[in-house]
Amino acid sequence: MDPIFVQFGPLTIRWYGLLLTLAIFAGYAIAERIVKERGHDVELFGRAAFWAVVFGVVGARLVYVVTSWPQFAGDPGRILAIWQGGLAFHGAILGGVAAFYYFYRRYRAPIYDYLDAAIPGVALGVVAGRLGNLMNGSDTVGRLTSLPIGFTWPDWASGFPGICTASGDLAFGPCAGAVVRGPVHLTQIYGALIGVVLFFLALRWLAARKPPGYVFWQFVLWYSLLRSVFEEPFRLNPLWWPVYLNEKLGIGFFTATQLVSIPLILLAGYMLRRMEAKR
Repeated sequence: MDPIFVQFGPLTIRWYGLLLTLAIFAGYAIAERIVKERGHDVELFGRAAFWAVVFGVVGARLVYVVTSWPQFAGDPGRILAIWQGGLAFHGAILGGVAAFYYFYRRYRAPIYDYLDAAIPGVALGVVAGRLGNLMNGSDTVGRLTSLPIGFTWPDWASGFPGICTASGDLAFGPCAGAVVRGPVHLTQIYGALIGVVLFFLALRWLAARKPPGYVFWQFVLWYSLLRSVFEEPFRLNPLWWPVYLNEKLGIGFFTATQLVSIPLILLAGYMLRRMEAKR
């Protein structure tokens, strides 16, 4: 639970960047094999995948900054410090899809086959990102809870600043009340487990030989649903629509991600039903 993996003088390698890099390379290796098996141009896919990663990172950071602006208002220079964490998944998907769409329009690339092939790597990215969040300590932190699954961060976990009980926020800077290190929901692990489940589901969906786009829309559906139910309610995120909050158990509805997930779930369900109707 230290953000730094290794340091050689001025050179610092952080867990967050290292894990995401490994996920990108592993995901590309899997996707390349899938594209080849489906009889498509691997070289064109490689070019599209490169730009999908670039625009995925840009989109992920942009959405995170916009939805978490108070963290950056006092120090806009931190916007570029993506190695410290802070990437929004929905922004990554929008950026990646935009890149693949460009290649579809420009080169008539099979966009759905490309998206399907990329999904196992996206799931690995979810796992890597959440484990990187865990090492950073200050990313995707859970709410304080009285449940027995609550986790108290040890003093040596340098990435975790503690929670200011007076405000209920992470203890960056002065705190009027006590600063505690838990027990909190270990939501980074909740999110990583969701990624593991989706990785194996993606492999199963790919093996089912469904129409192009089936794997992509299944992923959108199940990621949105699983995250909204098993991760977001327990995260220390502001409630954009405060319908329910139990501060003792550490459960809240609805965060921005939960609200965005509702139309995504409906859209994915509609697209999957449409595919089945065409068969």
